[in-house]
Amino acid sequence: MRIFEVSASRVHEHDALAPLTAPGACAPDSYLWLSLTREEFQASLAEVQRILQTLCGTALVDLHVADLLNDQLPSHYDYTSIYDVLVFRRLAAGDGSAPGDRTTTDGEPSLLRGGPPVLRRIDTRPVGFAVFDRVLLSVHPVDGAVRDAYAAKLLAAAADDREGRPALDARAVTARVPTSPADLMLRIVNHIVDAYLDLRRELTRQLDHWQAELIDPRSRFTNWSALMAARQSLRHLDDICEDQRGAVQDWIDAQETLPPPGTPAVARERELLMVRSRDALEHIERVVHHVRRLEQNAETAVQMHFSIQSHRTNDIMRVLTVLTAIFLPLNLIAGIFGMNFEFIPLVHKADGFWVAMGSMALVAVVLVMVFWRKRYLTRTAR
Repeated sequence: MRIFEVSASRVHEHDALAPLTAPGACAPDSYLWLSLTREEFQASLAEVQRILQTLCGTALVDLHVADLLNDQLPSHYDYTSIYDVLVFRRLAAGDGSAPGDRTTTDGEPSLLRGGPPVLRRIDTRPVGFAVFDRVLLSVHPVDGAVRDAYAAKLLAAAADDREGRPALDARAVTARVPTSPADLMLRIVNHIVDAYLDLRRELTRQLDHWQAELIDPRSRFTNWSALMAARQSLRHLDDICEDQRGAVQDWIDAQETLPPPGTPAVARERELLMVRSRDALEHIERVVHHVRRLEQNAETAVQMHFSIQSHRTNDIMRVLTVLTAIFLPLNLIAGIFGMNFEFIPLVHKADGFWVAMGSMALVAVVLVMVFWRKRYLTRTAR
């Protein structure tokens, strides 16, 4: 469990939840980020509910608690009048060390069984967010890799703000320290989506390698099981990203239905929040577009492979047909002189054998030249 108190330019990590339940324990201009694994959330549920009741005036609905504890839930968005719930699936922290792996490094069962390491990375776990006005509750898988990675970035950003150092990311559109629980949630979601963008590049390299093997006429591609697993994994990834896109789009639609802000500062904060929401949606759509293009490329490569094999078979059959056509007249001549007649021209002459052999050679050469001119003996250019 990690607990952060976040204000405009300060991030302080607390050791326990209990002191925060006291009235006035949190500054009025700050908010809390409660980050727990599912086991920690289940064990300290009563304490979490108390602090939510103290700071936000309400506790989590039982159905939302069940959603946050569910390890198989797809990405989706739900809301109440006081808080929002967003479930977003992240890539599991699998090591991909061996084809027979059954678990990821977070101790949970893996869905994939074999293939290259990049395919075994397409295994996801849900991260749940409950967004209140003054609290962000995030529930993570066992390892908490996303939480720890972003917590380190958050603490570093707060240190930069205190010391007056420039931001590392010049493209940032808001302060480096998130201004609200919703802003913090969207930044974590962006951090999750960035992992999918990195996976996209690795998938591209793997499929490009297979595509080169499939198209090369001299190679004998035999890794069909891995290719079929790749196509299945791409479809699975497409479904995951579609759920993510639907969840973020529902979040954006809900934000657009909120009442108009009362002050320019609140309006500016909501505008920046919408910008970050649309940025997360755009990143997800890029992943969806690229995954579908990879799936189409894999399908096209397979079709081209079989087309090349078909052309190669046609070349072989054409050559064999031409050779058969060349030997047909030779067989005819040999059959005529092999007839069991007493009087056959050239049979009783001393040079009859050489005349017959010369005639057969001449017929063969003439047929080869004719077929060559008609391009029956040339290989198809590749």
